Amino acid sequence: MAFDRNKFADIYPFKENFFHHSNGIRQHYVDEGKGEPLVMVHGNPSWSFLYRDMIREFCPDMRTIAPDHVGCGLSDKPGIDDFGYTLTEHINNLEALLDSLQLTEPINLAVHDWGGAIGMGYATRHPEKIKRLIVMNTAAFRLPVDCPFPWPIWMFRNTDLGAEINRTFNAFSVIASYTCAIKGLSAKVREGFTSPYDCPANRVATTRFVQDIPLMPEDPSYNELLRIENGLVNLAGNPMLICFGRKDFVFSRPFYNEWKRRFPAAWAHSFHAGHYLLEDVGKQVFELMRSLFGQKA
Repeated sequence: MAFDRNKFADIYPFKENFFHHSNGIRQHYVDEGKGEPLVMVHGNPSWSFLYRDMIREFCPDMRTIAPDHVGCGLSDKPGIDDFGYTLTEHINNLEALLDSLQLTEPINLAVHDWGGAIGMGYATRHPEKIKRLIVMNTAAFRLPVDCPFPWPIWMFRNTDLGAEINRTFNAFSVIASYTCAIKGLSAKVREGFTSPYDCPANRVATTRFVQDIPLMPEDPSYNELLRIENGLVNLAGNPMLICFGRKDFVFSRPFYNEWKRRFPAAWAHSFHAGHYLLEDVGKQVFELMRSLFGQKA
């Protein structure tokens, strides 16, 4: 059964927009409001639905833009033969989409999960186009030395069993919908997160995101991640807000500490919240963002 976005019109009431890449693949994005641009980049296994409340909060005052990566949300979901789902390809897609929008002023960039590497991949290519940064339970650098790689992610990344479980049962998205918010998600919100991945053919991205995590120099995306990591210094002068949920077993305390080490001038806050921290403490994060933007509620 195809994903019916009309079921979620009350909580995700946004117009559909599509950018057509040169390879014919359509990428969906939200584009609501006018003013200073706020670009929100999601990770795995979510989609722009993650940012639904942030969009509604800020679209009265800003131009809020939230893409769905290829293979995610309402974007096309090509097979692996038609799209490689590598970090560089996702950055290229974000770059092409933002170029098409012909934004005339620097952007505020919010990133979460694998969106950190993708968003910072764009930002380190174009530091002159970045105004402020909002970083949430994510990374844009190699695994911190004091942080073991979580065994469940290792299984999904390295074993045929993990990939098959995800393809067959939508395991990555379903598990995340039950474990990534400490207050728990309503049945409707859980369905909103998981429904775009409603059949094995639509789960290529959620499988490939994990398989593409670069850990060793021989991994395909390692050099691109290293480029991003080395380029972060060029963003050190940008105002930055770091918000982390402490109950995230993947992007755990060492990642939060590494962001603070690299950006000592950033406003850093941790919360009693899960990986989907906007589901747990969205209002608190939005208040901090308004302070960063110099806005009043």
